[in-house]
Amino acid sequence: MTMLWIISFFVWFYILDYQRSSLSVFTIGIAAYLVLVSGFSHLGIFGQSLLWLIFLSVSIFLNITFLRRRLLTRPIFVMYKKIKPHVSATEKEVLSMGTVGWEGELFSGMPNWKMFEQFPVPSLTNEEQNFLDNEVNALCAMIDNWTISQNLKLPDGLYHFIKEKGFWGLIIPKEYGGKAFSALAHAEILTKIAGKSNAVATVVSVPNSLGPAGLLLAYGTETQKQHYLPRLAKGDEIPCFALTSPEAGSDASSMPDYGVICQGEWEGKTVMGIRLQFSKRYITLAPIATLVGLAFKLYDPDHLLGENEALGITCALIPANTKGLSIGRRHYPLHSAFPNGPVKGKDVFIPLECIIGGTERIGQGWHMLMEQLSVGRAISLPSIATGGIKMASSVVGAYARIRQQFNLPIVKFEGVATVIGEIAGYAYMSDALRLFGVSAVDRGEQPTIPSAISKYHTTELARKVMHGAMDVSGGKGICLGPNNYIAQLYMETPIAITVEGANILTRAMIIFGQGAMRCHPYLLKELEAAEHKDEAQGLIDFDRAFFSHIGYVMSNKIRAFFLALTAGHFAIAPGKGRIKRYHQQLTRFSAAFAFLADITIIMLGKEFKRRESLSARLSDILSLLYMGSAVLKHYKNQGACLEDMLIVDWSCQKILFDIQAAFDSLLANLPHHLLAISLRIVVFPLGRRFKAPSDTLSHGLATRLSQVSGLSDRVTQGIYSVSDGHNAVGLIHEVLLKVIAAEAAEKKLYAAVQLGEVVGMTYEARMEDALSKGILTAEESHLIDEAKKGRDRIIAVDDFAPEDIEKHSEKIPSST
Repeated sequence: MTMLWIISFFVWFYILDYQRSSLSVFTIGIAAYLVLVSGFSHLGIFGQSLLWLIFLSVSIFLNITFLRRRLLTRPIFVMYKKIKPHVSATEKEVLSMGTVGWEGELFSGMPNWKMFEQFPVPSLTNEEQNFLDNEVNALCAMIDNWTISQNLKLPDGLYHFIKEKGFWGLIIPKEYGGKAFSALAHAEILTKIAGKSNAVATVVSVPNSLGPAGLLLAYGTETQKQHYLPRLAKGDEIPCFALTSPEAGSDASSMPDYGVICQGEWEGKTVMGIRLQFSKRYITLAPIATLVGLAFKLYDPDHLLGENEALGITCALIPANTKGLSIGRRHYPLHSAFPNGPVKGKDVFIPLECIIGGTERIGQGWHMLMEQLSVGRAISLPSIATGGIKMASSVVGAYARIRQQFNLPIVKFEGVATVIGEIAGYAYMSDALRLFGVSAVDRGEQPTIPSAISKYHTTELARKVMHGAMDVSGGKGICLGPNNYIAQLYMETPIAITVEGANILTRAMIIFGQGAMRCHPYLLKELEAAEHKDEAQGLIDFDRAFFSHIGYVMSNKIRAFFLALTAGHFAIAPGKGRIKRYHQQLTRFSAAFAFLADITIIMLGKEFKRRESLSARLSDILSLLYMGSAVLKHYKNQGACLEDMLIVDWSCQKILFDIQAAFDSLLANLPHHLLAISLRIVVFPLGRRFKAPSDTLSHGLATRLSQVSGLSDRVTQGIYSVSDGHNAVGLIHEVLLKVIAAEAAEKKLYAAVQLGEVVGMTYEARMEDALSKGILTAEESHLIDEAKKGRDRIIAVDDFAPEDIEKHSEKIPSST
């Protein structure tokens, strides 16, 4: 009986902990248990008195905050201030930016799926849909990507159309002449264009992303808005933004570019302004820009504005024709035609009115840039990457059905089918992630961490898809020419991994490094309390956060272990069947992630910032949890079609398997091996049970992607599919329909040839013989002929005269 009471106590304790009960509820719960012990157990008076004495001593000590703070919290507070990691001023500024959304729920270990279910289904307005169906389609029809890539420039006609139709004013309000489109519309426009040309999509994206327009809308003075926004919306001004320096890439806050407050000449008058010295590179649109946004460090050595000398990073707008500004030269990024180049300035003088937001915004440049980046990074690069992925999955799936070897479409070969199945799954995951991040922007969030997750994973998925597409395409994929549908995209794909935070840095430092502070419910509060100017108030704040943190860690440990032991079956989750199970497994791993994240940070202390490999693995887990959520939301938003369960199963199984692998790798690399063993028992008490998607799933996806189906349409939804003479997607699907229509007749012909009923050394002879013997009807013969003509066109590769190759090589100038 004593053993039963002890067991029941631990069960009751774990229930309270699992439900994340507050300290007061916990105290009442334990008191209620002791009342039962006193009334129904065989424990004597002495034993009961001892239990009540222990309980009252602990509960009074913990619940009377004055005693707790004085005797327990204060020593911990003093020690914490000594061991806490140093956070620079720039890091503090970054941590204060943006909002916390669903990623915070995943970090809690107890995601609120009811809130998740209430996220609205993203949709376009009639105006936005009409723009996609008309102006965007018209732009795509004008694009000849082979010619663009060979000339390394966009035709003047394209630039004129982009300006005339307002493509550079997507985010600008209508009162300034812009479109005022939603983030979803912005993303859908870029996705469609990117499926036709990465270079054109980039040219459209930059003015609508991290650039002067966004900064002016958020921070500009009304005078600046009235002057610049109408000109930007109409394309009268072509903007670029110069941030990256040779010495400061991902660490842009350490830029050496600077300006000094001084008197100078501007438009014939002596005014107070800034004399600038800067050297920037990798600046998209710089070679054609008329208006340069510039980030620099501002100094006031003569104290013309006040007592401070170092005023911080500041942003300004500079006309490209300003004296001392050098612009126009180009970089050559992986044979892509979008204009990109250096911007340099020596003794460039501008008046103070050029500062974005005026003098009130001096020193706020880094904050301004990071806030705008959190929005733009959620839209531009994920959309461009996903557009390329959709295009590749569409053409490769069709190509594998059209291309034959050994009288079989190559999609029938398991090796090829496995790769195509992966491409389909990655396309679905990328689209889900893109739309989930974009929807957060349209809900009014500034998704700092989700935008980093979306940018990193969509561009990494693009790399995987392009490698797979090239494998399937073989020689067709590597021979450049107008008929090559993949090579240009394959070459350009790595560009995105270097932009808006290099992917290595994004994974190793931003997603979890910043995410831990931004999304964790208590870490930032503890840090802020430790640095509070009023030590007494700091102690109060720390006490509240610290003891909540302890309960949070204990709860996540119990939840992680229990949910792992029960395979997540008791987790509250929406949906039915496999959809519910996927929600439950994400809940299980959310608890395990929250627990291990805390233990890892506590274990490493100040060293954590330098242990980037461990941070990267935690980033992977958080990202995959977010991606899994996005997949489930995408499935529901697209109507929860039963046919789509094939790709949902593949995606969720892949995500859960990868989460498991990331946990395994994290635990294997923790510095304290005995602790790692005990943590492994919590996370994997029954071992690693998740499997990668089966061959059956992958091959089923390949089959669906290589045929006309609702699933393939939804995977590739939003790309430009019109057959216009130089659109690979439209052409290859036009041929695919002919090939499918002829398959039954081709099988009949092949069987007759095998039986010796049809003879002939050539295709033409066999067709004539089959027609003359009545084995094929005239209609069947026509279908086979049309399919063969189409197939021959699709599998054809380009060749060139030697003199054409020589002329092309002469175009490429030497660098200086």
